[in-house]
Amino acid sequence: MESVKEILTPLNASDIEQLEVGDGIKLSGNILTGRDAALPSLVKLIEKHESPVDLEGAVIFHTAVSPAGIAPTSSNKTEIETSIAPLSEAGVRMHIGKGALSPVTVKALQENKSVFVVTPPVAALLTSKMTSSRVVAFPEEGMEALHSLNVINFPGIVAVAHGKSIY
Repeated sequence: MESVKEILTPLNASDIEQLEVGDGIKLSGNILTGRDAALPSLVKLIEKHESPVDLEGAVIFHTAVSPAGIAPTSSNKTEIETSIAPLSEAGVRMHIGKGALSPVTVKALQENKSVFVVTPPVAALLTSKMTSSRVVAFPEEGMEALHSLNVINFPGIVAVAHGKSIY
C-alpha cells in the first residue's frame, strides 16, 4: 500500500485508474448518501431518466444520516448491492460501505470503471469529517433520504478495484 491518496469529488477516470486494492484514501468534496430505501428508488428514477442529482463522477456512501452521526451499513444487503451496478452505469465512480461484495458486483464495478471503498464503522470519526448535510431526494424516508454531504479528509480503504477484491 502506498501513502494515503487524497481525492477530490467529483471523480474522473484518472482518479479511478490510479486506485488499487488496499490503497488508503482521504476523500474531500460532496458525496451522496443512501441505503436500503433511497438507493432502489434512485435506480427506478434513473431508469425513467428522471434522476434528481447529477451522478457523473459521484460518490455514494451507504449510510443513513441521523443525529447520532454517519457510519457505513452493510453494502451486501440485497437492496444496496443490486443498486451498485445500475448506479455505476449512471456515472457513480465510488461506492463506500462495508462488507464483501459478490463476484457479479465486482465484475460490474470493473465494467463501469467504478470502485468500492470500505470505511471504519466509527460514527464519531466519520461524522467529524462532515461539514454540511442537506436532503436532495426522498425526504419522506427520514434519515434514509438521499443526502448530499460535504466532507473533508473522509477516510477509506479501496476494497474492490479493476476486478480485484480485498475479500
